[in-house]
Amino acid sequence: MSTADQPRPVTANSLENLGTAGIRHGFFTRDGGVSEGIYRGLNVGLGSNDDPDKVRENRRRVSAWFGLPLERLATAHQVHSPDVVVVTGDYDGNRPQADAQVTASRGIILGVLTADCGPILFADPENRVIGAAHAGWKGALGGVLENTIEAMIGLGAKRDNIRATLGPSISQASYEVGPEFVDRFLASNRDFEAFFTPSPKPGHAMFDLPGLTVRRLTQAGVTADSVGLCTYAAPETFFSYRRTTHAGEPDYGRQISAIAIKED
Repeated sequence: MSTADQPRPVTANSLENLGTAGIRHGFFTRDGGVSEGIYRGLNVGLGSNDDPDKVRENRRRVSAWFGLPLERLATAHQVHSPDVVVVTGDYDGNRPQADAQVTASRGIILGVLTADCGPILFADPENRVIGAAHAGWKGALGGVLENTIEAMIGLGAKRDNIRATLGPSISQASYEVGPEFVDRFLASNRDFEAFFTPSPKPGHAMFDLPGLTVRRLTQAGVTADSVGLCTYAAPETFFSYRRTTHAGEPDYGRQISAIAIKED
């Protein structure tokens, strides 16, 4: 595989120095994959209608970027839940229905797939515990972020040491929602009004999912930031479910965000 064919993920400044703790991470883009057509690039979505062999090759390339075999790439069957699973060193390829995973085991890649929802990577470099969560509006509202932190603490992480970074996701400028959506959030917490601004369409609003995500993380007591990249606005770089829907396309790819503790 030539350099041009290799994935080139985005990395986060707040997680950049985790290499000294043997932790590597990447928010992968469409670059470096073998899929074609509407899936062009590094589509890792097992649930897409892309050629399964190409999806497998793309996932293998992600694993190789970490220096690990495909069999060590752990991704869940995501269902927009608040559920978190612990992945151990004897990982067998199982894909449980959950939206976050945590581990203290070396040589396991935790990956989350997204196409507008928020991928969040977590790490406690001192205690060498990591996590990866998928948070759309349901997950962010339902507690998947807080549950991931608690699961990491259950493996020996310390809240004050945990850093979390939100990867590429849909921005407020591209996320228009209806009044029933706003009402659902305000019924949960009136303070969530801060994450909505008026839309040009009467009765609608623009929703700041990244802002809500980072706020919930910081309120949970961890250091949190965002890479500040919008999936909807960058079609050459990221897959986007909403952009696909607006374009009337039949399906869409998924990008991956992943983190691993290196083997010694």
